Amino acid sequence: MEQHVFQWVAQYGYLAIFLLLCWGIIGLPIPDETLLAFSGFLVYSGKLSLPLAYCTALAGSASGITISFWLGRTYGLKLIHRYGRYAHITEERIARAHRFFEGMGHWALTFGYFVPGVRHVTAFAAGMSDLEPHLFAIFAYAGACLWIATFMGIGYLLGERWKEMAEHVHGYAMYAVAVLGVVIAVYVMWRTWKRKRGR
Repeated sequence: MEQHVFQWVAQYGYLAIFLLLCWGIIGLPIPDETLLAFSGFLVYSGKLSLPLAYCTALAGSASGITISFWLGRTYGLKLIHRYGRYAHITEERIARAHRFFEGMGHWALTFGYFVPGVRHVTAFAAGMSDLEPHLFAIFAYAGACLWIATFMGIGYLLGERWKEMAEHVHGYAMYAVAVLGVVIAVYVMWRTWKRKRGR
């Protein structure tokens, strides 16, 4: 799949970045981080413009996660039962995203991008939880900005070594998100305990 992604991005440029990220965020099996890092490498090589590549990636990611949010808000589990298998979205993955969303709150939308199997369904979970659209937009789009900057930056800054480093950063990012989730959960529990004690 990676080779096809490389070919499409090299041949169709910004259009491929937009469409692949949009469908990848919705749930199709597209190597999103690899796509972003390769796009950064093409910027490094002078074949793409950094501002255009970044804005295109942001537009594709934002479109994909927004579509997922509204599908979850409108159709919920009915859509998953009927079509989820085609995009590899199962009830188990939705349940995992729900737990992640409940544990980290709105921040799950921001940092869920860095967790494989979670970013694809976090927006569904947020939609089904009736999160207000403006709050969804703030946290989800901020996450897209950070995620894109991280992996596109790898390809741009490291040049020929982008692929090797992208794999390492992906692993470290997962650990960092896990630690952040624990810190936020502890903070929420502490605030709850303090509030109850103050009554």
